[in-house]
Amino acid sequence: MQETLFCLSVGHLHPYTMSDCNSTDFTNPSTFILLGIPGLEAAHVWISIPFCMIYAIAILGNFIIMFIVKMEPSLHAPMYYFLCMLAITDLVLSTSVLPKMLSIFWFNSREINFSACLTQMYFLLSFFMIESGILVAMAFDRYVAICDPLRHSTTLTNPVVAKISLAMVLRGIMLILPHPFLARRWPYCRTNIIPNTYCEHIAVVKLACTDISVSSYYSLSVAFLVIGLDVFCIAVSYIQILRAIFSLPTKDARLKTFGTCGSHLCVILAFYIPHLFAALTQRFGHNVALHFHVLMSNMYLLVPPMLNPIIYGAKTQEIRDRLLQLFLQKGT
Repeated sequence: MQETLFCLSVGHLHPYTMSDCNSTDFTNPSTFILLGIPGLEAAHVWISIPFCMIYAIAILGNFIIMFIVKMEPSLHAPMYYFLCMLAITDLVLSTSVLPKMLSIFWFNSREINFSACLTQMYFLLSFFMIESGILVAMAFDRYVAICDPLRHSTTLTNPVVAKISLAMVLRGIMLILPHPFLARRWPYCRTNIIPNTYCEHIAVVKLACTDISVSSYYSLSVAFLVIGLDVFCIAVSYIQILRAIFSLPTKDARLKTFGTCGSHLCVILAFYIPHLFAALTQRFGHNVALHFHVLMSNMYLLVPPMLNPIIYGAKTQEIRDRLLQLFLQKGT
């Protein structure tokens, strides 16, 4: 009968316990142990406060965005349909991580079922890819709206928007599907301890006591080919957009046109830059403290879902006006 290893005592690992873990063989652990933020266990409750506030703002902001788009007929346009998809994706990403994180911080509930761990890993990876695809679709929408405005309504019809959205969702679902299947069939004979607040893909596969080169090569291929292609498409779109903007005759026209895509550009930067920084510190920051790695991996999942509705609420006049209208109605 398989024995689940709980090599943890009040948030601290004992040296002899770790050696026992390393010498014990178990093919598929029934449970993984999430350490939270190693080295900062004493501050878990305090760290949970800003994380909880970030999550609350993300939930409230994204639901407000979806409510405003649904209630305002003038916002029933491709840009806002994609924005609603972005809000749903952000809600899934943050909700996949934060409830379990808070249970670790508040109740010291560190155990996570093996299947639940793989499910969480799958949701995070697939919805990250879906969000990247949505940002590409939004860049295409801005490209058509600015570079070929007369054909915008005929190019991006509702059926076309639905097909693009479905393609982005299916891409994320299918391309990430091999990850949990590979992780499930591997033997695990080192430890079942994950030094993080959630089941990060690289942290899980490193626990396997077999050759994981297939997973590593596949992950790199997806990252470079798919995400790289997304970034390339967004860059090409914005190069064309900027060329169109700078060809406008007056400064006011240039500023007004750039304002229509400024919020989307901010969202792109808020999404990709933290991920790039976290990937670089994980790859090259060997001297960086473990708790910094863990904090960074949590921040790039939680901060963009909080920032996106704030950016669109502040920079998109239609959303801002409708929001003010709602508050004024409640006030009267």
